[in-house]
Amino acid sequence: MTSLPPTILIPHGSSESSCGYCGSPGERSEDDTSVSVGASARQMSCQIYQDMINMGWRRSGTYNYRPLLEETCCPQYPIRLDALAFDPTRNQRKALYRFNRFIIEGEADGPQGVDPEATGITAVSEKTPNAKKPVKVKPRKQVFSLVDSIHESEASFRSPDDPSPKYRLEITLEMAFYTVEKFELFKDYQFHVHKETDKTSYGFKRFLCDTCLVPTPIPYSGKPPNSLPTMYGTYHQLYRIDGELAAMSVIDILPNCVSGVYFVYGHKWEKCQLGKLSVLREAALAREFYAAGLKELKWVYLGFYIHSCQKMRYKGDYSPSYLLDTETYNWYPLNECTPILDKYRYGCFSNPSHSANEIIHHKVPEKKQKEMEGVMRATIRGSEMASSPVSKMVNARSPRLFITTNTSLASKHLGIVQTKYTPDGRCTWSRCL
Repeated sequence: MTSLPPTILIPHGSSESSCGYCGSPGERSEDDTSVSVGASARQMSCQIYQDMINMGWRRSGTYNYRPLLEETCCPQYPIRLDALAFDPTRNQRKALYRFNRFIIEGEADGPQGVDPEATGITAVSEKTPNAKKPVKVKPRKQVFSLVDSIHESEASFRSPDDPSPKYRLEITLEMAFYTVEKFELFKDYQFHVHKETDKTSYGFKRFLCDTCLVPTPIPYSGKPPNSLPTMYGTYHQLYRIDGELAAMSVIDILPNCVSGVYFVYGHKWEKCQLGKLSVLREAALAREFYAAGLKELKWVYLGFYIHSCQKMRYKGDYSPSYLLDTETYNWYPLNECTPILDKYRYGCFSNPSHSANEIIHHKVPEKKQKEMEGVMRATIRGSEMASSPVSKMVNARSPRLFITTNTSLASKHLGIVQTKYTPDGRCTWSRCL
């Protein structure tokens, strides 16, 4: 990208909240044991956000946060999958085969009694028609193509010469926006999967429709396939079966990755294993971007891996995956990290001696508000605004990142209400970013 739109963050410092990973099933922890640092974003360039998630940040709507791993109860490690090297397991391929078979032939649970990955099939020899014992015949080895298999049952990828499928599967990618249909799907998922009944349209909009990312043209070297988007940004990937919205994946398409935000599906489609297939589809999408000339876009970011929470370990089933070391911001193979995480509550992969089982509270001298102002000056909409230096934030390539502390200017010229930056003594922005 040659020119990045301005990124405007409003820092809130660190905060404590209840934890949804170490409480009883379906409940949050009684105490405020989850510790993170956060910042609201008026707007953010996709490149800056790419830099931030490479340093441990994630977004929820327009709010960005970074867990403080040494201080929080359940350390959350950013995890990413190498889409080019990804080789789906037998179980993952089987789920994809069964779903395609369901769409094309209408079998409720996919091919019954047939394992597409089996090493042999059973048949009766023609030379011994009266033989009672079956003879194993070695089948031809099939070459698996993730991209081809993902699109096999999609209506837009089927040839006119192909037999008509039992169901019509449509996968569409659109910029994130609210509809009642999407909200109803979200409510159905939250009720049947998470047993939550208090979801509102306002909360859904804030969580999965609102975004701080500014759409930016994707720099293809040539004309991309019609199935690929032309802009970086936040998307809803919709799964429709015979016109019915069966599932929705919320993803951020960034300069180096496809980043999964959230996935929901209707409970009537539970047997289709759509959650598992959504990761395969995101990996296929990253491969398609790469094939279209975007050689840096080869990763799928799966959010956070939480080793202390059994239900969140499934992200490690997709290989090869890597965890971020938040002390050096380098990535380490998951299989090298798990022995450390088996032994320690907090694991440092670059220097295992820094790993610890106890919670560590850092004591950092409080910074006064005035010390954050006047460090760098920037002009936005004709008015000068104070901000912190880019080099101390995310080592950004462009000087268009503004961490503002000037409430009056922000409110007047940007149309936002800004929270005053009040560090609590445990964290400074140069450390957290």
